[in-house]
Amino acid sequence: MATARTKLAMTSAQKSRRRSSRASSAASILRDADQFLLPTYKRQPLLFTHGRGCYVFDSRGKKYLDFLGGIAVNALGHAHPRIVKTICRESARAIHFCNLFHHPYQGPLARKLAAWSGMDRVFFANSGTEAVEGAMKFARLCARTGSDAPGVPAHKHRILAFTNSFHGRTYGAVSVTSTEKYRLPFAPLVPGIDFVRFNDPDDLEAKFDDTVCAILLETIQGEGGIYPVSEHFWNTARSLTTKNGALLIADEIQCGLGRTGRYFAYQKFSSKPDIVLVAKPLAAGLPLGAVLTTQAVADHISPGLHGTTFGGGPLACATALEFLNIIEDDHLLANIRARGEELRDGLAALAGKFPFIREIRGEGLMIGVELSIDGAPFVQQALLRGLLINCTHDFTLRFLPPFIVTRAQVRQFLRQLETIFLTTPQKAAASQPAKPAATRAVLAATR
Repeated sequence: MATARTKLAMTSAQKSRRRSSRASSAASILRDADQFLLPTYKRQPLLFTHGRGCYVFDSRGKKYLDFLGGIAVNALGHAHPRIVKTICRESARAIHFCNLFHHPYQGPLARKLAAWSGMDRVFFANSGTEAVEGAMKFARLCARTGSDAPGVPAHKHRILAFTNSFHGRTYGAVSVTSTEKYRLPFAPLVPGIDFVRFNDPDDLEAKFDDTVCAILLETIQGEGGIYPVSEHFWNTARSLTTKNGALLIADEIQCGLGRTGRYFAYQKFSSKPDIVLVAKPLAAGLPLGAVLTTQAVADHISPGLHGTTFGGGPLACATALEFLNIIEDDHLLANIRARGEELRDGLAALAGKFPFIREIRGEGLMIGVELSIDGAPFVQQALLRGLLINCTHDFTLRFLPPFIVTRAQVRQFLRQLETIFLTTPQKAAASQPAKPAATRAVLAATR
């Protein structure tokens, strides 16, 4: 009996020492991050160590329901067995080949993306912002004519972007991002960019002329607060570009590849864009982006006009191909639609209880809840209660759960969110941002 008690005491002591060691290690890692990383993010003082399905775990062993999904990256959750198997297999074969040679996965992945999107050709990059950069180059290249002198702006060179937009952090991408806090510190930016009021066809028509080479829009604005483009606005943009020999570029970096319950968000419309941009979930967490184009755009591209060192490597492409196959094999589009409907219904019920909920927007598993009060305290309270969400533009809670989320997990999320709304001290908002045009009409159309 004494021996058993001694062993139990030793085991408890060992566990205590391991916990203490992990805490010390976590603290050391956080100190290193604070001292050596550039302060580009306001990170939470947590150390996540691993994930499983729709949950992540921190260094203390605390479990969190993930309704942020790495900001729409972890579409299959964490440690999906088929993704893990693919990465283990391919990393033992080849991680990188340069793009002077073929490998087994780039062609088949391009073929599947073309089939999903209705596009014809694909260029692989490393990220969404690089895909935006490539699309901007292609747009200006396609607009050049024989009468345009080399080295000077072509007559058709302007790119129209939109208020409330976000396209990335690199120089070209931030030039077409309207949010001033991201853009203005880096002025002067790429010239020839003008901003149009989102979902305002009259403003678009007023600013469009024969010097425009492209319209660049997010089919659903993500960072801007989950604002879907209206059908009328999409049709106006498509009509103007078609009639005037310009390109319509759909940024689906956050809303594409199944997030809305369709392969692409623009597929609810009757017309297609000329270029589609994807990234975030494409390689299930590995860095990979892509520019999808029509053949008409591809006809302007020749070797040397664009390129990448790492984009489209064998490990990333094999993983991306498996990601797309899983969506098909497991019928995840149907799950996205069903869970998205349950989520919106549950949020609508909460809106009846909490008057500070102003509006619910989005499609599929891309949902924004606009508040009349500051959203940051709710995000912090959620974190304390083991729930990962975020707030964009100060007032909109953004939910981007994995495609594999279950009915039970949606219910768990709604219960937790109700508790968070009940227990979080409410902070009155000093001001509200201006809404994009036709927001209510868009909301009605997406319900």
